[in-house]
This record gives sequence, C-alpha cells and structure tokens, in this order.
Amino acid sequence: MSTETINKELLRGGQFLVQETACEDVFTPEDFSEEQKMMKESVKEFVDREIWPHKERFEKKDYAFTEEIMRKAGELGLLGIAVPEEYGGLGMGFVTTMLVCDYISGATGSIATAFGAHTGIGTMPITLYGTEEQCQKYVPKLASGEWFGAYCLTEPGAGSDANSGKTKAVLSDDGTHYLISGQKMWISNAGFCDLFIVFARIEDDKNITGFIVENDQSNGITLGEEEHKLGIHASSTRQVFFSDCKVPVENMLSERGNGFKIAMNALNVGRIKLAAACLDAQRRVIENAVKYANERIQFKTPISKFGAIKAKLANMAASTYAGESACYRAAKNIEDRIAIRKSEGNSHQEAELKGVEEYAIECSVLKVAVSEDIQNCSDEGIQIFGGMGFSADTPMEAAWRDARISRIYEGTNEINRMLAVGMLVKKAMKGHVDLLEPAMAVGKELTGIPSFETPDYSELFSEEKEMLKKLKKVFLMVAGSAVQKFGPQLEEHQQLLLAASDILIEIYMAESTILRAEKNVKRFGADAQKEQIAMAQLYLYNAVDTINSRAKEGIVSFAEGDEQRMMLMGLKRFTKYQNMPNVVALRHTIADKVTAENNYPF
Repeated sequence: MSTETINKELLRGGQFLVQETACEDVFTPEDFSEEQKMMKESVKEFVDREIWPHKERFEKKDYAFTEEIMRKAGELGLLGIAVPEEYGGLGMGFVTTMLVCDYISGATGSIATAFGAHTGIGTMPITLYGTEEQCQKYVPKLASGEWFGAYCLTEPGAGSDANSGKTKAVLSDDGTHYLISGQKMWISNAGFCDLFIVFARIEDDKNITGFIVENDQSNGITLGEEEHKLGIHASSTRQVFFSDCKVPVENMLSERGNGFKIAMNALNVGRIKLAAACLDAQRRVIENAVKYANERIQFKTPISKFGAIKAKLANMAASTYAGESACYRAAKNIEDRIAIRKSEGNSHQEAELKGVEEYAIECSVLKVAVSEDIQNCSDEGIQIFGGMGFSADTPMEAAWRDARISRIYEGTNEINRMLAVGMLVKKAMKGHVDLLEPAMAVGKELTGIPSFETPDYSELFSEEKEMLKKLKKVFLMVAGSAVQKFGPQLEEHQQLLLAASDILIEIYMAESTILRAEKNVKRFGADAQKEQIAMAQLYLYNAVDTINSRAKEGIVSFAEGDEQRMMLMGLKRFTKYQNMPNVVALRHTIADKVTAENNYPF
C-alpha cells in the first residue's frame, strides 16, 4: 500500500466518531497474510503442546515452570517479534506482534502476564527510548530469552497516580552513578528477571526518570516473598526494595524527567496488547463450554439444545468476534501510521512511539471492552458447567480468576474510561478531531423537525450503519453538552465521564464488528457469513441498549427542564430501530453454529 493511499484512507485516532469508515478500509483477521497465518499456527501448536496440558502446574504456583516456558518461547523467537532485526529480533509489524500476543496468552494468565511484562514493558522502553549503546547491550539478550525483563513503576502509595512515586535517585559525588532507594510493588517477573526498568525521582523534579537497572542482589536490591494472588498463580509477583542501588549514569533511560512520558507511552502499547491477550482466552473458554454443553445430558437432552444455554454461547461468541474485529482494526491503523511516519523520515523509535500514541483513545477503549468481555465470558463458562464450573478440576474457575486482573492492569478500567474521553476532548481542542461542528449540527437537529419518511433499509447492514451514525450523535449530544456546561471542570464529574466513555466504547466495538462482517460478506457471500452477520447484529442490539441506559444517566445528571426533555427525546429518536432485530433468532443462529462445530469457529 502506498503512503498516499494510506494517508487518504487512514483516519486519525478518535476520528471514527465523526467520519464514516468504509468496510474496505478496515483490516480483519480474515486479511492475515500467509506468513501471519503460519505464525498463528506455530504459536497455537506451541501453546497446545507446552502449556495447555500442564495447566495444573501453573495453578500450583510452579514459578520455575513459567520461566522454563518463557525460555522455550525465546528459543522459538517469540520474545523478539517486535524487536528490530539489528537487535536480534524478527522486526515484524504491529499486527503480527498483536497476533502472537493474542495466541500465546489464552491458555493461562500466568504465561500471558510473564510474556506481556517481558516483551512489552520489560523490553519495549529500551527499544523505543534507549540509546544505541543501551539497545545493543541489552535488547538482544531480552529478545532471545537469555535475559528477562521487569518493570518497576507501582509503589505502595502510588497506584493510578504513577507520577507521585517516592523512589529517589541521587547522583553520586563523583557524578558517575545514581544511588536509587525506594520500594516498588506488584512487580511481574521479579522472581526471575535479569533487568528492571525502574522509575525514580531526581531531587525535586516534577516528573520521574527512567533507569535500566541490572538485577544484582549484591547491589542494594532485595526481593520480597512471592505474593499470594486471586489468579495468575505462577506469575512471579514480588515487591522490590532498592537501598542505595548503584546505577551508572549511562543507564538513565531517555532524558531526566522523561520517565512519566515513557511510562504513559508504554501503557498505550500495553493496553492494546492486553486486549489482544484476552482474545484467545475467550476462544478457549467457549470451546470448553460448548464441548461440555454438548456432552452434558439433562432431561434426556444435551444442555446445548436449551435456549438459556444458547443465549450464553451466542453472547460469548459475539463478544469475542467483536473483540477480534476491533483489536485488529486498530492494530493495522497503528501499523499503517508507523509506516507513514517512517516514510516521512522518522526513526524507528519515533515512528513506533507516535504511531501508537495517535491511537491512544482506541487503546484505552479496547483495554476496557475486551478485559470486561473475558470476565463475562469466563463467568458464563462457569455457569454452563454448573457445579462443575466451580471445581478446580475444570478449567473454568482458573480462567475466571486469571481474567480478573485484566481490569486492573495497565491502568484500571475506570482510569481508562476517563482517559478515553479526556484524550478525545484534548484532541478536539488541538484541532486533530473536529467534534465542535458535528456537535453543533446535532444540537440543531434536536431543535428541528424530524423527518417522517420511511427509509429504505433493504440493503444488508443499511439500517445498522444508519444506527451507528445515530449512536455517534448520542455521544456528541451528551459529551458536547457536558463540555459546554463544565469546560475544564468536566474531569471532576467522573460518573458523567464514565457514562460518556461507555457510549464511546460501544460505538467503536459495534462499528468494528459490522465493518468486518460487511467486508467478509462482500468477499465470501452472505450465505457463508450468516452467523457473522448475526453476531454483528446481536452486538449492535446489545450496544444500543447499553448506550441508551448510559446516555440517559448522563443526561439527567447535568441537564434540567426543557434542555433535559429535548435531549431525552433526541436520545429516544437516536436509539430507535425501524426494524427491530429478532434477537432470539440471532442467538439461535450463532449458538447452533458454535454447537455444531464444537468450538469457536470464526
């Protein structure tokens, strides 16, 4: 694809809200190249051979086994997918790095965490911010699995407020090194890592600074005991104490005071990768649930034949399909933005950083949506298994426990919800996304006379796409009025921000799902995509319900009298179907395919 073509078709981050996207312009899992399909199959084969059969070892806190699996992953090159070739990696594109993260993470949260912490926040800050000397010295060892990395940001008194950490870095009298002292907690991979990315404050600097610190325990580093956790049992999680730990000045990462920026940009990548890491977990939960439902006979009938079970399987499948659609859509946007940056002369580091940063809103949206979908999916998996689902002898309870951390990692879902709307408003203020004009147009529409013509929705997805346009108007109506009313104080109205964010999230997820299904109908024909059409329609139906509820809550929280009545009437108009889908029939269509294939077959 030429740069000119990319530029013409590629929306900036957040622009999906105010511009239409053609289905031809989204990337879907059906677009994987032959190389990507081979990579997917090799990762799946590795997981099915080395990880899935040994799940009980992870549940019994076999940390050494986690390290062993990570070393094997390194030998296969899986730890260096995103690392440039000059530093011993495979130098593959963003979509492929997402794909590997997706399929290596589904069997157990312990490996998902170890892999994510090492390849993401343990290695990436060096590849993206390190000097050439730092990259040459450390990255090849991290890419091969000879060394493992960990990331020391969180402190006992600083959780979501990452820049408030109290760990200190004091320059030595001779100016050759810093002495780092402080306490870090919840450090993944701490028990077997060779290197820490540590954030500390120099003097009274406003912002923290990043350092590369080798794990030499004779150099003022002490590890706490392994934490006892609800899930991810074999993920090594410890406190790390630094007491006058000597770090050479050349091991400062980027510039003094740049640590907060490093941490935030690492989190952007971490968020979209975390969403990908929840996808195969959902597929495996569905596969286990449907196999059990097909075999479990009650009242002389497999329980998979019962409508109550079909509803669960259909919703689980539709959410998974939506997650895949949105994750790979955003991943390709990021990859294309990186390509544009490189073509304009940016270095690899700058291109990667700016490419991901452009889609920080989508990264937060995906992190929230998919982490909550895996929790719901595993919860329904337990329910399908009934009493057996509560037993540690079946895989459901471990999947549920492992899923729970995803809503806390990489910034809690509450923080990410508020960030998504906050970043969008900032983009609008900078002129990167024109929200003002569309919001004003919606305001005029609310006071105008609605059209009473009956639209022609005979073409597939024509009503769904019109519904998406109307849902975007709901967001512009609620968020636009809130910004007008509260201005910079909007961030103090957290419950309103959370409501607006849920509208934003459902729009992106539903649109991604419909565009994927539409693209595939054009490629493969409607008959071959019957279940995918049903999943897209079901997801949108559920999204409309969510948006209606959250928008109503938002409107009544800040509007009164005539303004409130007008906005509630607008909401009713914008969430009204001309032809309401038969949701029960949609669920039957999806569930029948899942039960016939005995897995997640999409």
